[in-house]
Amino acid sequence: MAVTPVGNPYVESSDLVANYPGASEALAERIDIVGVNPFANAAARDAAIPSPVQGQMCSLNDDNKGYRYDGSEWVLFSGAGDANFTNAATGDYVSGGISYKYITFTGIGSLVVDRAGFADVLIIGGGGGGANFGGGGGAGGYLSASEVYLPEGTLSIVVGAGGAGGVASTHGPDGANGITSRLGNYYAVGGGGGAAGVGGVGVQGTGNNGGSGGGAAGTGVSRSGGSPTSNQGNSGGSTIVGVQNPSAGGGGAGAVGANNPTGTAGGAGGAGSSSSITNTAVTRAGGGGGGAQTTAGAGGSGGGGAGTANNTTATAGTANTGGGGGGGGYSSGNGASGGAGGSGIVIVRVVV
Repeated sequence: MAVTPVGNPYVESSDLVANYPGASEALAERIDIVGVNPFANAAARDAAIPSPVQGQMCSLNDDNKGYRYDGSEWVLFSGAGDANFTNAATGDYVSGGISYKYITFTGIGSLVVDRAGFADVLIIGGGGGGANFGGGGGAGGYLSASEVYLPEGTLSIVVGAGGAGGVASTHGPDGANGITSRLGNYYAVGGGGGAAGVGGVGVQGTGNNGGSGGGAAGTGVSRSGGSPTSNQGNSGGSTIVGVQNPSAGGGGAGAVGANNPTGTAGGAGGAGSSSSITNTAVTRAGGGGGGAQTTAGAGGSGGGGAGTANNTTATAGTANTGGGGGGGGYSSGNGASGGAGGSGIVIVRVVV
């Protein structure tokens, strides 16, 4: 009895008749390993093949899919299909003939994945805080991705808090950066804090870096907005020489923060981005508006807080949007405190 180059046995003319049953059995066993044998379901397959070998294949009639044993488990021929989680779903819907379920996290938690595979995710970091008498906070990093691979197991969820607004004082601080949000090994960076008009941390008047950058302060000299994280946001607005009081807006997920274009108006926060991951279009991650003495900057669409034009604390970013906080304004004394950034969010969607 001889074998082919890949190991399949066959009978030669010189073989004895007594060898035929052995050759026939060996060939059948080989076909069991390399053939795509059909079974009613996984239970029937496991009963028939209690000790599979790497490379063995089969198909299941209940889901009409093919599987290959990778040495430790049966996996789809493609290597992975749709992921599944066992947490109670927040909602479900049908779109384009495809059924989905999704889960929304607004705080720390965990996602229990009982079947590894692909999912769609939206992860937004906490928004940056607005500054005392200064720039608006940048929006939290905006990570929207399709076909993200989720491994089987329990994945940690962190929803980043928004950064605190800079408190009014003689040397008012910048707004604090937001906290990064996380799903397993996927991260959305917290937004950059807005820059304070007087005594800001680091280079005075320059916006802080983050998911989206914080807005610069109007210090009478040219200052830059904070830089964004690649593919997660936009830069904060800048200020120009000779414009001392109005400050710039923080960057948003969909647009840069506005500069302070005149001697009286603060820059608006950058617009956020829209997602329909829950079957309803929702805009999130807007930048905070810049503070001013006369006309404050508006908050960016998607939860950005508005700046103020007096000694009133600026508006906070909206919770669970990652919106940046507004910059505090000025009318006298130490000016006004900036608004806090809005907390982030994590949403996971799978096909069912």
